[in-house]
Amino acid sequence: MTSGSRRGAIVVGSGFGTRVHVPALRAAGFDVVALVGRDPDRTARRAERAGIEHSFASVDAALGSGLGFDVVTIATPPVTHESIALAALESGCHVVCEKPFALDAGGARRMVDAADAAGRIALVGHEFRWSTDRAVVARAIAAGLIGEPRVASLVQYVPLVADPAARTPEWWFDADAGGGWLGASGSHVVDQIRVWLGEFESVSATVGVTADRPGGGSGAAAGAEDTFTVRFRLRSGVDGVMQQTAAAWGPMAGMTRVAGSAGTVWLESDGAWIADADGTRALPVDDDLVLPVAGDVSNDPRHRFTHLELGPYTQLLRALRDAIDGASLPDAPAVAVPTFADGLACVEVLDAIRSSAAAGGARIEVERS
Repeated sequence: MTSGSRRGAIVVGSGFGTRVHVPALRAAGFDVVALVGRDPDRTARRAERAGIEHSFASVDAALGSGLGFDVVTIATPPVTHESIALAALESGCHVVCEKPFALDAGGARRMVDAADAAGRIALVGHEFRWSTDRAVVARAIAAGLIGEPRVASLVQYVPLVADPAARTPEWWFDADAGGGWLGASGSHVVDQIRVWLGEFESVSATVGVTADRPGGGSGAAAGAEDTFTVRFRLRSGVDGVMQQTAAAWGPMAGMTRVAGSAGTVWLESDGAWIADADGTRALPVDDDLVLPVAGDVSNDPRHRFTHLELGPYTQLLRALRDAIDGASLPDAPAVAVPTFADGLACVEVLDAIRSSAAAGGARIEVERS
């Protein structure tokens, strides 16, 4: 393992891993020493373009390579997360694993247990905790600016896969591989709600397919959802709705709003806002919530969200670096670092949502470990 001011990292996954993990690791002070992907030739090409010296076609080969590294980041299909994380932890590495964290709560618990047994730092890729507007709202709610939160709505219409010809990775809508919009985006919303408002008590949900994707091919036959609607109740008593579709033609649109006993906060395209007895105003951004500049991003359609992801991901990885160097993981509102325990808590909510949908929208209690 490496020591000193810059530490080594291996990135597993040559898609999102190359696009986001690699530049964020470098910005956070890590040296990316190897890239791992399924296709040897493609992985080698992507490693060369990214300026990474070594590439491997298997996790075991990378872990046994003898290269200097402290960290393994995982950006592969969800069905592979558990096995890769367990191997990395067993090798003595710290781990950052993408969301959706695991296929189900059973796998997530095994990952948490392995991290605890290894004594390693294990984080999950809920980087949007550092998204400035979300963090501002989290801090405002925690400070009591809206009184007691009581009602929440988080709704979004996204055109990402409205066109059946839209190119997506094979596993995105393959349920067996952990695909589907609930895990891809819903996991971020669940984490957002937990950070802002606390733990889930129960859910009543439906999931479905909005896009006119033809059956068969690219995992579409497996029927993974591109749309979900969830009515939830939190342990704090907050009632709310989270709804998204990734298959809405037209411009992106949505509403994110929390009403409390003394005020309401919400997100607009120009930032976070609050209304209370003193009127309506934009919420100020504290200096520590300003994100690093993402840097140059190409016009490649695959990079359409990179400018939103790089800043928050850099902050996540900076927290990891600081923790490896002996600092405590921050746990204050708006900057709490998402650990494997948070990944488990999120998967337990996703499991309850799927159970409710399978039961025709029945109210399901969220089980917590």
